[in-house]
Amino acid sequence: MRIPSLINPRLITDGLTGIRRGLSAMTLALGLLAAPVAQAAEPLRIGYSDWPGWVAWQVAIEKGWLKEAGIDAKFEWFDYSASMDAFSAGKLDAVTCTNGDALVMSGNGARNVMILLTDFSNGNDIIVGKPGVKSLADLKGKKVGLEVGLVEHLLLIDGLQKAGIKEGDVTLINAKTNETPQILASGDVAAIGAWQPIAGQAMRGAAGARPLYSSADRPGLIYDVVTVTPASLAARRPDWIKLVGLWDRVVGYITDPKTQGDAVAIMAAKVGVEPAVFTRFLKGTKLLTLAEGRAVMKDADGFGSLYGSSRHADAFNVKFEVYKTPQDVKAAIDPALTDGK
Repeated sequence: MRIPSLINPRLITDGLTGIRRGLSAMTLALGLLAAPVAQAAEPLRIGYSDWPGWVAWQVAIEKGWLKEAGIDAKFEWFDYSASMDAFSAGKLDAVTCTNGDALVMSGNGARNVMILLTDFSNGNDIIVGKPGVKSLADLKGKKVGLEVGLVEHLLLIDGLQKAGIKEGDVTLINAKTNETPQILASGDVAAIGAWQPIAGQAMRGAAGARPLYSSADRPGLIYDVVTVTPASLAARRPDWIKLVGLWDRVVGYITDPKTQGDAVAIMAAKVGVEPAVFTRFLKGTKLLTLAEGRAVMKDADGFGSLYGSSRHADAFNVKFEVYKTPQDVKAAIDPALTDGK
C-alpha cells in the first residue's frame, strides 16, 4: 500500500538529487480538479527533472535547437515528484517520468499519454546486500529495507523470481529510500533497495556491501518517457511531433565521443555536480534513439516492449494498491509521433 508520507521523498544527496519516483497525496487531489493547460497560443509547458535521460533536454535548450526546429516550448525544472505534482495540478502540458509513474498519475485522475521513450534504467536501480550477503538467494528468510510499492520493490520482486525465491520468503521493511544507507549500515536488514546515488552511499557506508541485482539485469523493467495531457496532444499534435523529432539530435550529441564532453558539461552544470559524477550516472541510463524507441513502442508482451513493461507495472501497482483499477495501457501510449504522425 502506498503511504502518502513515503511517496514524495525528494532526496538531497552528495550527487544528483534523489532521482525519481513518487507522487504526493496533494497531487492526487489536485489532479482530479485540474483543467488542462493546453493553449494554442502559448508555449508548450514541459516539466523535467534530474534523471539523466531527461536532463538531456538541457542540451537542446542551451544549444538553441528548439528555436531552430520551430518549437515553442518552455521547459520547467522541478524535483521529480514536484514535476508530477505540477502536471497533475494542470500546470504543465507534459512531464518526464517513468512509465510506471505515468500510470500512477492516470490511475489517480491525471490522464496522460506517453509519446516519447527517452531511455531505460540500465543499472541505476540497485538491490544492495550487506557485508556477507553475496546473492539474492542469501535473502531467503531475511529482511530487506525499501519503499514498499515503489520501483525498488518492483525490482526486488523481479530478482527474487529469477532466483527462484517466493516474495513471502523475505520480510520487507518499509523505509524511505534516503534512509536506506543508515539502515544497511545498522545491520538490521540483509539488503536494501535504492537508486543512485543513494545506493552508492549505502555501499560506501557499509564496507563489503555489494550489488545483488540491478536494473541492468532486467532491461525494460523501468522505462522513462515524456507523457502529455490528452487535451494538449489533441490541440497541439504537430508541435509535439516536432519535439519528438528533435530527440535524435539530442541523443546523438550526448553519445558521440566528439561532443559528449560538452553535453556532459551542460547536463552536469544543470544538476550541480562534477562532470565525472554525472558521467557515472549517465552510464546507468540507456538513452534510446527514435529508431530504438520505435522498436520498443510496439505492442507486445515482455520487457522488450513499453506496452509489456507497462502492463507489468500496472499489475504491480494494483497488487500493492497504488491505485485500484487496472489502467488501459494501450490508450496510455501513442507511438505514432515517433513516426512523425
